[in-house]
Amino acid sequence: MTLYPVADDVLFAPGGRVVIRTYGVASVAAHEGEATTVSYRTWVTGVRDQPRYWRWGHFEDACHGHRKVLEWLTGRGPQPHAAAA
Repeated sequence: MTLYPVADDVLFAPGGRVVIRTYGVASVAAHEGEATTVSYRTWVTGVRDQPRYWRWGHFEDACHGHRKVLEWLTGRGPQPHAAAA
């Protein structure tokens, strides 16, 4: 498995530190030259309820989704919905 970082942010809130990480995950190709698919994920840790997780279908969706998650956490936007993979 290979991880490809897309974006990392840290917010400091009265309840503690909140970490937002978006990255791509690719499985190792079974044969050389075989195409691998990359799925993108955003993880939020440090929120009181539980870690939150979003999946994105493409790199552009992951970048946009990361910004939407930041907007949601800072009160500037609604809670984002994951893009269809």
